[in-house]
Amino acid sequence: MAEPERPSMTLLGGPVGGEGATEMGPDTNTLEPAPSTAVSPGSEEPPGDAKKKIDILLKAVGDTPIMKTKKWAVERTRTIQGLIDFIKKFLKLVASEQLFIYVNQSFAPSPDQEVGTLYECFGSDGKLVLHYCKSQAWG
Repeated sequence: MAEPERPSMTLLGGPVGGEGATEMGPDTNTLEPAPSTAVSPGSEEPPGDAKKKIDILLKAVGDTPIMKTKKWAVERTRTIQGLIDFIKKFLKLVASEQLFIYVNQSFAPSPDQEVGTLYECFGSDGKLVLHYCKSQAWG
């Protein structure tokens, strides 16, 4: 007996069907939802050309609001402070509220640290996992 086909699920890029999808790009100096990982066999990155964007996975900690889109493509040169500002704006937090970012649930990187450097040192499985919260959690 043949099993019925199951609909495919898109894990990257945000809500299914584009509902509530955020369109942000390099012109607006914000993050973009990560593109789908489906790649045709003939398409490859040019040799010697470093990937300009990296995938980051943002996870909420404690009572911090959860972002519907968890995986984002970020420029390697974006700083942690730029990421904090984006998350605060995205979650509509009050400017006076603090937001802490942690790498792999262990330490808080410096605000002027570039995401690309963190990815090179602490990234795994093609992404960098960052936890965000409104109060100090680790470190």
